[in-house]
Amino acid sequence: MSINTSELRENIVIKFAGDSGDGMQLTGSQFTETAAKYGNDLATFPDFPAEIRAPQGTLYGVSGFQLHFGSTRVHTPGDEYDVLVAMNAAALKTNIKNLKPGGTLIINIDGFDDKFLRLAKYDKLDNPIEDEKLLSNYTIHKIAITQLTRKALEDSGLGIKEIDRSKNMFALGYVYWLFNRKTDFTENYLEEKFSKKPKIFEANIKVLRTGYNYGITVEAASSTTEVQAAALDKGIYRNIRGNEALAYGIIALAYKTGLDVLYAGYPITPATDILHELAKHKNYITTFQAEDEIAAVTAAIGASFGGGLGVTASSGPGIALKTEAIGLAVALEMPLVIINVQRAGPSTGMPTKTEQSDLLQAYYGRNGETPLPVLACNSPADSFDIIYEAGKIAIEHMTPVMVLSDGYLGNGSSPWSIQDPDLLPEIDIPFANQDHIKDGKFMPYLRDERLSRPWAVPGKKGFEHRIGGLSKENETGDVSYDPENNQLMVELREQKVENIAEFIPEIKIKAGVEKGDILVLGWGSTYGALMSAVTDCHDQGLKIGFAHLRYLRPFPGNLEKVLSQYQNILIPELNNGQLIKIIREKFNVDAIGMNKVQGLPFTKNEIINKIQDILKSE
Repeated sequence: MSINTSELRENIVIKFAGDSGDGMQLTGSQFTETAAKYGNDLATFPDFPAEIRAPQGTLYGVSGFQLHFGSTRVHTPGDEYDVLVAMNAAALKTNIKNLKPGGTLIINIDGFDDKFLRLAKYDKLDNPIEDEKLLSNYTIHKIAITQLTRKALEDSGLGIKEIDRSKNMFALGYVYWLFNRKTDFTENYLEEKFSKKPKIFEANIKVLRTGYNYGITVEAASSTTEVQAAALDKGIYRNIRGNEALAYGIIALAYKTGLDVLYAGYPITPATDILHELAKHKNYITTFQAEDEIAAVTAAIGASFGGGLGVTASSGPGIALKTEAIGLAVALEMPLVIINVQRAGPSTGMPTKTEQSDLLQAYYGRNGETPLPVLACNSPADSFDIIYEAGKIAIEHMTPVMVLSDGYLGNGSSPWSIQDPDLLPEIDIPFANQDHIKDGKFMPYLRDERLSRPWAVPGKKGFEHRIGGLSKENETGDVSYDPENNQLMVELREQKVENIAEFIPEIKIKAGVEKGDILVLGWGSTYGALMSAVTDCHDQGLKIGFAHLRYLRPFPGNLEKVLSQYQNILIPELNNGQLIKIIREKFNVDAIGMNKVQGLPFTKNEIINKIQDILKSE
């Protein structure tokens, strides 16, 4: 008879870790989907090896998936783990330092033989799972996961390699038991995924249930953990990854505007999933996988010239290749949405690791004077809103717009309140009309109150005009080499972008006080860590505030006033100091930088420690 008891917890951080072939991303994503079904708030951090096929068992071949889920508001994937699932020695070695004292350690003991110990750079006489001093700090669950998986499937007719691929389902089933979660969602997923491979489906289901039942029978006296649903705002929610949210935002633009939307892209980590997701929705938009980055962006520009909306995406190296064509779109003053899912650089760098590396590229990374608006999403769910806003700005102000995401946001997930597309903000499309004809001739650069030029669709009689990258005469659009005219056009395009500040919301203090000792100013994916850190510091009585920029060019109109209300400005960034350069240049503020370029997001405690250092130095 089971004497199992259940402990109630507000939130839990789990890290699944193993080889890149151990299915840790699938394991983590399935537990995440189940947590979302149970109504938990959550945040995730998938961490991939930089190499496509990293050698099995090596330290740099470890693949991890971190999940923070709870009954209270969750802003980050967590600093330390409550539970670590280590499928082999390398997974343990790279992650044990982040397991909380007293935390739960689930070990696949089959991943600690002489070979795995050697690859993880352990001495074979110093096996960590036999180190009582180390293990005394944690609640240990030693399980022969590989052997138990093979035993469960010995009559399956599958080969040993196919059988071993199922061991992640044993670990998942065991963790489901540990947290009193049903396996139903994952069983439904497996049935759909392997509908044409019944043997694989049956094997995975059997191993999943074996892991769950192992917890019930072998660990009957152990305590399980319960995490109740979170009190989220009213709405219908689903779990969503950042790249998915970007894709759905693009679909929403097509639905709301009625325009033909072309998404043109070239595969690059970590942006490729946007193309993959959009390709599933061909009844709403057209997708085009181009032969290279330049072809992708020029195809998108062609779509916009033709009266549709062009969208393209890449990461930093791909954006570099697109820059000349982006300059053409600026000169033409055509709507275009460019997404940069940033990654660690320079060059190829660490393509699966996150970084806020391309803000200065977005601002200045083109030849000539080529200003364009720059926006940044702050969470996976926020990616939907920001891409819709970018499309609205691009169309209404007739300009290319760049949206900055990153690998952390693109691959990570959070709860998303599903939007009613009919309630999304209206978009005013400035198509050319008879008001743009003077003395019988169409004026393609005759501007409205936004300084936007009219959008003339080819084939419409009476609206013929010259196109191309050569300098254009104001209003007429004729080629012009007049010096004064060139300066005028440069200044008009610059002013048009600056005027967008009149159409975007003012920046608000998200947490803490509106006047005090320190303002923590962030952008992009640092939002969760900064919000959590400032909230904790404010609760401790510190006079601190937090503001986060979604609009990076132009800045919100009241930003300078907000900055003036604090004695110190701290700007944490996952780069070597990019926003801080722009803030210093524009507002002459002696801000304090905090920089991290490790391919990893900030932790809450890193931010808190920096805040305390600033206060101590005063």
